[in-house]
Amino acid sequence: MAEPLELIRVTAPTDEVVTLLQALDRALSGPYLPSQRHALSVDQLFAPNIRFFVARVGGAAVGCGGVAFDDGYAEIKRMFTRTQQRRMGVAKAVLEQLERAARTQGYSVLRLETGCHQAAAIAFYERAGFERRDAFGAYSTMSPQAIETSVFFEKPI
Repeated sequence: MAEPLELIRVTAPTDEVVTLLQALDRALSGPYLPSQRHALSVDQLFAPNIRFFVARVGGAAVGCGGVAFDDGYAEIKRMFTRTQQRRMGVAKAVLEQLERAARTQGYSVLRLETGCHQAAAIAFYERAGFERRDAFGAYSTMSPQAIETSVFFEKPI
């Protein structure tokens, strides 16, 4: 990456956030039924219990991710890197920022849900030290069909 990566906390939905999330939604709409997509809406991402960050390179938004603070654990939400910037350290930098945010809030466990067709994401999270686990939180009360394509992870931080 020639230009430096900048991570910015965003406290309200912006056009660049909406654009990034639309790209993420398009990527997930093919392999998963609507009932199997468990993403927070744009407005939900800016609830008081969530910190959301945008990664920029040369001023352009190239990635994003949030961390929600729940009862006893923090959860990664809506993490995404544009295709052109993948394998350049963007996701790693976003994940490190989310881990810092969770530790700062006093959390020692980080969890996430991703889809079984997201091979690159699964490999990324496994390289980052996440281990597969059973459904947690609200996912554990969903129907088996709603989570049959979900892969759940956890990592001590």
